[in-house]
Amino acid sequence: KEEDFEIIDKKQLPDAAELRNEEKAKPEEARWSAPILSLARKASENLALGYGSALKSASLVGLVSKPGSSDSPAKTSTRCHTMEERANLMNMMKLSIKILIQSALSLGRTLDSDFPPLQQFFVVLEHCLKHGLKVKKSFIGQNKSFFGPLELVEKLCPEASDIATSVKNLPELKTAVGRGRAWLYLALMQKKLADYLKVLLDHKHLLSEFYEPDALMMEEEGAVIVGLLVGLNVIDANLCLKGEDLDSQVGVIDFSLYLKETQDSDGKQDGGITAVLDQKHYVEELNRHLRWDFHLCTVADLQNKIDCLEKTNSKLQEELAAATDRIGSLQEEQQQLKQQNELIRERSEKSVEVTKEDTKVELDTYKQSRQGLDEMYSDVWKQLKEEKKVRLELEKELELQIGMKTEMEIAMKLLEKDTHEKQDTLVALRQQLEEVKAINLQMFHKSQNAECSLQEKTEAISSFEGKTNEMMSSMKQMEKRLQQAEKARQAAEERCNKMKQELAVKLNSCRQQMAQLDSKCSTLEKELKSEKEQRQTLQKELHQEKDASTLLKTELQQMEGLKKELRKLQDEKQQLKKVREEQEQALQEMGLHLSQSKLKMEDIKEVNKALKGHTWLKDDEATHCKQCKKEFSISRRKHHCRNCGDIFCNTCSSNELALPSYPKPVRVCDNCHTLLLQQCSSNSS
Repeated sequence: KEEDFEIIDKKQLPDAAELRNEEKAKPEEARWSAPILSLARKASENLALGYGSALKSASLVGLVSKPGSSDSPAKTSTRCHTMEERANLMNMMKLSIKILIQSALSLGRTLDSDFPPLQQFFVVLEHCLKHGLKVKKSFIGQNKSFFGPLELVEKLCPEASDIATSVKNLPELKTAVGRGRAWLYLALMQKKLADYLKVLLDHKHLLSEFYEPDALMMEEEGAVIVGLLVGLNVIDANLCLKGEDLDSQVGVIDFSLYLKETQDSDGKQDGGITAVLDQKHYVEELNRHLRWDFHLCTVADLQNKIDCLEKTNSKLQEELAAATDRIGSLQEEQQQLKQQNELIRERSEKSVEVTKEDTKVELDTYKQSRQGLDEMYSDVWKQLKEEKKVRLELEKELELQIGMKTEMEIAMKLLEKDTHEKQDTLVALRQQLEEVKAINLQMFHKSQNAECSLQEKTEAISSFEGKTNEMMSSMKQMEKRLQQAEKARQAAEERCNKMKQELAVKLNSCRQQMAQLDSKCSTLEKELKSEKEQRQTLQKELHQEKDASTLLKTELQQMEGLKKELRKLQDEKQQLKKVREEQEQALQEMGLHLSQSKLKMEDIKEVNKALKGHTWLKDDEATHCKQCKKEFSISRRKHHCRNCGDIFCNTCSSNELALPSYPKPVRVCDNCHTLLLQQCSSNSS
């Protein structure tokens, strides 16, 4: 439906000074409505001015006809109306992008789908894309969606294929409007919304299928909006498409975000208020048209939602009953577990006491056996280092031998393949030789037959030549007789006439025989030429077969050489197998040695862990001597035992002994001194 605006003359509107005087005269209670009235009046004034200027510019361009033209006033009004719509939408787009960028920069964070300026931006963008859309008729009804032109981006720009596939794979979206909104969300998150729309505008011949010629996307305003969208690349958006009902959302523009405070100076108010009120009038008209569609959609949607909620409510009640039963069973299990926990606690306390006594006994035994184990550890460590060196050398040799082995195996496989291939070629060549021999025999028989036929034909030609000579001699005799007959013509005219008739008959027969002989000669000559050509081709084939036989002989000689090399390689293979078996035996022995050494190392590590149980006491932790229990002071100083790590006084730690971890004799307490001396005596005995 088209929207109509009322044109108001500028003379009917009051001046700014009159409005100020009226505001001062009004009481304080009515002053809150003064800014709204002034805004409305100025908006109507601006509408009238804008309509007049639009008519002038359209007449200059040629859109609106001049007073003498044939266009109807209805057409001119619709054109001006579309121009105003485009200007209003472009101004709304500027405002929404400006407020979105300002709010995003002030917050300094990523924007969610619940952010009001972002929602309003998508609503305005949707209105811009819907402007001038062609209505497509189908069996269901009329369809008017902006998702059609957005689908073209996938064909024009392959980078947008991910967006298209993800939109199509969303099961929640059932309408083209919902898919178009999801597409815009994903393009904004990729920061490529301006690029994709620019690609669309570059191909306006494709957009003409979806838009009217005076639509916003087909005019210069579309390029301006794309330029404005480039500024949104500064914003980071994190939009979740799951759980949002994009199909049934109603796009209504909220002007509360764009209306600024009216308490500034009059000069600043005039410029901003006119644009806002123009947009307000436009949006109010749009809302009036959208209300009917919204009422139709909401009734069906609410009924569907009520049915879904009833189903979910019944399911939740069933789950609640099951959950209460589970809670009762879990409480019973909890009481049983508490009783078991008390029994386990009593048992663990008893076991802890027993283990404490055992650990005391084991500590005494460990202190006695520590020195001997240290010496054993040092010896085993030296042996281990030597074994590691030997092992590394053996591993290097092994790697070299394994590499040699793999190379030999590869060479053997290649040789086997070559032998198999050459055997196959030998078999094929033998078959070819047999075929060539058979062909040679056939050609030999053919050549013999051709020679026999040639001899017969030469004999026939010689016989024909003799016959022709005889005919020539008979002709000469006939001429002689004719001469005699001429002499005796006068005497025997009757006889001459008879003889002439006979001679004419004989001459005709002779000529016929001569023509037959000539044709036979020509056919014989053609046969001779063809047989000569066949003989030449046979000779060429014989030469080729001779060359092939020589090549086969050379290949046979090469095969004999290869067989000799194969035998040599087989002998080398057997020798390498023997070497490999010997090396495998050596490796097995080395593995046994290594396993034994690993077991020894594990035993030594366990002993070392047990010995490392002694901790080095800090000076702050000890206030009394561990042996004599006397308190430390300035005169009685603290001394660490280098064996057990405890702190003693000077009298209790005056002994010195050489320990494995220290190169020189160090301070040791009396208890450690006696234990170490006992260990040394037991080791020496």
